[in-house]
Amino acid sequence: MLFRVNQSSGVPLYVQLMDQVKHAIEMGAIRPGEQLPTIRKVAEDLVMNPNTVARAYRELEHAGIIEVKHGAGAFVSQSATGPTKVLRKAQAVVQTAVERLASSGLTDEEIRRLVESELALLRAANPEEK
Repeated sequence: MLFRVNQSSGVPLYVQLMDQVKHAIEMGAIRPGEQLPTIRKVAEDLVMNPNTVARAYRELEHAGIIEVKHGAGAFVSQSATGPTKVLRKAQAVVQTAVERLASSGLTDEEIRRLVESELALLRAANPEEK
């Protein structure tokens, strides 16, 4: 599955989905011109209301990130940017860290909690940054 949302995070599901689509484009997992899964498919896979998925797609279309062609589906805009050099380097760092943590016996959930905890500490130390 390409996208995942956290039902209990407090962040609206449509915002989480939008962020997931943007991130997938930034990382090169979805490329300009590529078709996104249908609203119905995403709603079924993520167990969410199709109206929520439709809202995320509308917002992404309004932002120029995707193009919705009625009857044909949603496609990543040709002007959407792919992975930057910084993001590719960052992904390599994260991949190495996650592989090391997993090889030490930590579960996916434990790794996720560690990363989220570090992000929370960073935000608390630097409240003016996002």
